[in-house]
Amino acid sequence: MKLIVGLGNPGPKYDANRHNVGFMALDRIASDHGFGPWRARFQGETAEGRLGDMRVTLLKPTTFMNLSGQSVGEAMRYLKLGPEDVIVLHDELDLPPGKARLKLGGGHAGHNGLRSIHQHIGDNYRRLRIGIGHPGHKDRVAGYVLSDFAKAEEAGLDDLLRGISDGAAALAAGDDARFMNAVAARVAPPRNSGTRPQPAAVTQPATTKPVAVKPEAPAVVEPQTLTDRLRALSERFR
Repeated sequence: MKLIVGLGNPGPKYDANRHNVGFMALDRIASDHGFGPWRARFQGETAEGRLGDMRVTLLKPTTFMNLSGQSVGEAMRYLKLGPEDVIVLHDELDLPPGKARLKLGGGHAGHNGLRSIHQHIGDNYRRLRIGIGHPGHKDRVAGYVLSDFAKAEEAGLDDLLRGISDGAAALAAGDDARFMNAVAARVAPPRNSGTRPQPAAVTQPATTKPVAVKPEAPAVVEPQTLTDRLRALSERFR
């Protein structure tokens, strides 16, 4: 069994925030894979179902981001799981929008939700870092993560969430390569995927340039001998 956690803040005002992309990913997985209804549990909302052959509980902590570890720790202990059975989906400032990377262990890089989880279950859990981009200066980070995705980012975000859902069974099974291939198929499809064949280029007939014809050189007349000249002169006076 796996516990897949999406991080975010509860309440309608946060629904479309960049910080809530973990919630968005879990909602897509639950919808696409026929999970049961969300219900209040473990200081959060849970839904149960299967991804491939794996039983999975999805968890959206409703403690607000900074206390996410309380919910994750309670769920993990109740389900008799270890940190290695936990997968956390969260927003990542250091990846551009439309990118995602898997990671096992390591630091929290200042992410308050991860910091709280570290405090409750340690750092030996898997993470899916979902790129939201960086505002450019650390003083703008708080306002940036609590703002909605821009209109121009929505299509790319939808492709990424679809890719995460497509690969969810591989993610639960620990098949990272197959999972990342599923994501890539959505966000960076092959060039010939779904595109119309381009018409063949029409080859224009080659134009024949007129060839300049050099005038024939005048025939070279060999100089006459003195005898020939005299004979010709006598012929004129006959």
